[in-house]
Amino acid sequence: MKKAAGLPEYQPAGDSAAGRTLPPAPARPVAEGASSADLSTRDRVTQLLLERRAATAAQLGGALGLSPAAIRRHLDAMLADGDVVAREQTVRGHRGRGRPAKVFLLTDAARSRCGTHHYDNMATAALRWIARTGGPRAVEQFAAEQVAALEARCHAALADAGDDPMARAEALAAALTAEGYAASASTIASGGQLCQHHCPVAHVAAEFPALCEAETTVISRLVGTHVQRLATIAHGDGVCTTHIPGSPPAQSGMTVTTVRTDR
Repeated sequence: MKKAAGLPEYQPAGDSAAGRTLPPAPARPVAEGASSADLSTRDRVTQLLLERRAATAAQLGGALGLSPAAIRRHLDAMLADGDVVAREQTVRGHRGRGRPAKVFLLTDAARSRCGTHHYDNMATAALRWIARTGGPRAVEQFAAEQVAALEARCHAALADAGDDPMARAEALAAALTAEGYAASASTIASGGQLCQHHCPVAHVAAEFPALCEAETTVISRLVGTHVQRLATIAHGDGVCTTHIPGSPPAQSGMTVTTVRTDR
């Protein structure tokens, strides 16, 4: 949802087989000896890891319909190319025999090809100039203007979502996914959460948190209630996570009021 000066529009690519829209496959150098089919499969692995952040070989193979041997061949090639790293899976509670399965994550280099990070230096320099000449308030105003157009497009997509915050969050996730942010919404015990698995300007936002703050304000207005940002890719987290508090259960003699923030 964040955009910085000089960044082009991020055009989504469809994934009809999965029933969702994912960011376009990143441009990548052609590995020696790799066929076009191999590269296509590895691009699909990249898209899945972009959306899920981390996955085991079994999970990736199942999602792509590949045998364990086939998916491991692709993962070995991606490890050798520096596109993924492998870590031991964290297991909570009782753990069975044997070592935990390894999970695979995209490297920073692979993530950078999925968006527009190559514009980071120019965008960061522009924001530094704005901060130097206009101060923090100018940066905040710039950030608000950058998300205004996207807010208008998402607002139109939420026209039929009704007033329920979670219904609006689900519609917003679909709208953000169409914009290239691989977003999802889910219900949890304390309400709900909106997750964005991709940030085109994460490195810029790391230095200028006003971009994240402007985005959070927009999410609050679009969902129609107060929200809380719990994690951001810009600050080193795997996913931008926004908590949407649920209404407390109505009790005898109590009135529950939902406060809209978009009015």
